[in-house]
Amino acid sequence: MGNVVSISDSSTLIGADQPATIRAPEIEAGVGCDFDSYLLVPDNALDDRIAAAKARLGRDVVILGHHYQRDEVVKFADFRGDSLKLSFQAAQAEGRYIIFCGVHFMAESADILRREHQIVVLPDLNAGCSMADMADIGQVEACWSELSSFLDSAKIIPVTYMNSTAAIKAFTGEHGGSVCTSSNAAAVMKWAFESGGKVLFLPDEHLGRNTGYRMGIPLEQMIVWDPDQEFGGNTPETIRSARIILWKGYCSVHQRFTPQQVERVRREHPGIRVIAHPECRFEVAQAADQIGSTEGIIEAILASPVGTEWAVGTEIHLVNRLGKELKDHKVISLDPSVCVCTTMFRITPQHLLWALENLGEGNVVNRISVDEHTRRHARVALDRMLSLR
Repeated sequence: MGNVVSISDSSTLIGADQPATIRAPEIEAGVGCDFDSYLLVPDNALDDRIAAAKARLGRDVVILGHHYQRDEVVKFADFRGDSLKLSFQAAQAEGRYIIFCGVHFMAESADILRREHQIVVLPDLNAGCSMADMADIGQVEACWSELSSFLDSAKIIPVTYMNSTAAIKAFTGEHGGSVCTSSNAAAVMKWAFESGGKVLFLPDEHLGRNTGYRMGIPLEQMIVWDPDQEFGGNTPETIRSARIILWKGYCSVHQRFTPQQVERVRREHPGIRVIAHPECRFEVAQAADQIGSTEGIIEAILASPVGTEWAVGTEIHLVNRLGKELKDHKVISLDPSVCVCTTMFRITPQHLLWALENLGEGNVVNRISVDEHTRRHARVALDRMLSLR
């Protein structure tokens, strides 16, 4: 097993040849072993080698594939789902090795929730999340300090979306808050209001705003906190009157959807139903027929009558997969030219093969390991969320 490379205050990656302090986006895929040779594996040999490497490991390995992952990788997954669902499926599985074909924060969450004997591997260390990176722990701590300078911090409840770093989850746990998912954000926010009265919502402003509005909170009682400005660009008076303080963050994929796209698809496909992920901007959520989490979108389409046409506002791999798998429905993207989740797309069959064959040789590469202090407090925030379901 390789040395430990520190990439943040909250997690480490095992598998480097030389120890060094480094941040994940700067690490080349394949640090710690000869990954480059895997780029030369012919496409027609990849599937057979992946299947053989997985078979050799048997029940020792569990492969997780997020819904947004590319087809040529997700087809080898033992479990397919969203980040929270996959983490719990991994923890309940017997496998010693968990290969998470997702992004960095998902692998961190799996490590927080794993059992003691399990090891989490991320096939490509460059698979990050731009939204999670928008809430830096130093900026969040500075925000908390500013808020505490004129508010009773005991009455502010931090709520962080699952799409956040382990450090932010730990901050939330230490300050009496909770993690939420896109499907249970309303339940968690209801609990937060009852507990403190004011919510600091991290890191996705769109999910926070869409959830708050559906709960009956007026837009004027939800303000945005810009970490690059004093008091987040607000006055103490507006902060005092706000019920939800929304961190200035967003998903680069979901933010691309627009109300004009909703208008166009309705014009070109009369009678079509529009469903959008709550990470989409407020105007898109308002224009859609339904909003739903990743799992919620799948469930809504599956429950609809045969022949129903859907335009979906979420990542294109999931939309295309639904279109291919659900032959008795018509499923298209709200924007056919929408880009893929580029960080999720970094994980290729070559990365998966590299990780599997190294494990088969007893070499753990790209291990994600959250330090014990961070893991303990982040687990508090996750367990609090689970108690509210």
